[in-house]
Amino acid sequence: MSSVEDLLRCSLTELTERFVTQSRSVPTGLLEALEADPRQGAKALARRIRGLKGKNRAEGQRLRHLLRFESELWELGHTHIAGVDEAGRGPLAGPVVAAAAILPKGWKLEGLDDSKKIADEARRDELAEAIKRGAVAWAVGQADSEEIDRLNIRRASLLAMHRAVQGLGIQPDYVLLDAFTIPECTLPQRGIIKGDSLSLSIAAASVLAKTTRDRLMRELDVRYPGYGLAEHKGYPTAEHVQSIREKGVLPIHRRSFGPVREALGLSVPAGAAGPIQGELFTGNGQP
Repeated sequence: MSSVEDLLRCSLTELTERFVTQSRSVPTGLLEALEADPRQGAKALARRIRGLKGKNRAEGQRLRHLLRFESELWELGHTHIAGVDEAGRGPLAGPVVAAAAILPKGWKLEGLDDSKKIADEARRDELAEAIKRGAVAWAVGQADSEEIDRLNIRRASLLAMHRAVQGLGIQPDYVLLDAFTIPECTLPQRGIIKGDSLSLSIAAASVLAKTTRDRLMRELDVRYPGYGLAEHKGYPTAEHVQSIREKGVLPIHRRSFGPVREALGLSVPAGAAGPIQGELFTGNGQP
């Protein structure tokens, strides 16, 4: 590693590239030397590096906190802990998609969080690829619109989750899920309220489920142009509802959901904004 004296001979542009852009480890004494440098640019660089160090410490603490459920299970001897989550309960069109992910013990990924908190689509895709590379195992499962109409959205979501767990190729020792448990799954499991914000494994699954479903909806947009599926992903936006009324109902539309039934001229129970079966999820997780 270069000495502080050697580094101070570098331009501020070079130091910025190394310690800000590339986030390299900062040698002991460099920040103090930059702060003592008479150049205002050097002092500003020191402040910037200190800010990044503080941000990195905070991110490390956040990720450690997100591993607390997994850490408890690892300490109990469970090796393969699967996080499970789904995406697509509320849309009028397309499947509900679930994902399962088993992360290596102590594995962390900067920026990983509940997919709903990651607004940038490109960033979600980057995180999804990093999860796929780093995970011990991952899989997705889905239930299509016909299954949603036949079973109801709650049971179809649980079915998609079960399919994701079954697709892992490795049997988990324990399964962590967002809020609910899977009745058909005989593995030890725990539903955590707001689990996608509290467990790194569930957060990883939420990102995989969201990015997989978004990709599927973009593909369906090519098959069914004019409905805006790539933009709203099937959710009941005003534009989507209007397109259904004007262009008609597609095979991928959920016929048990109020706006779709209305477009088909079928009866819609008073106050039904979503599926006519009732609440999206009710009860204690049992179908």
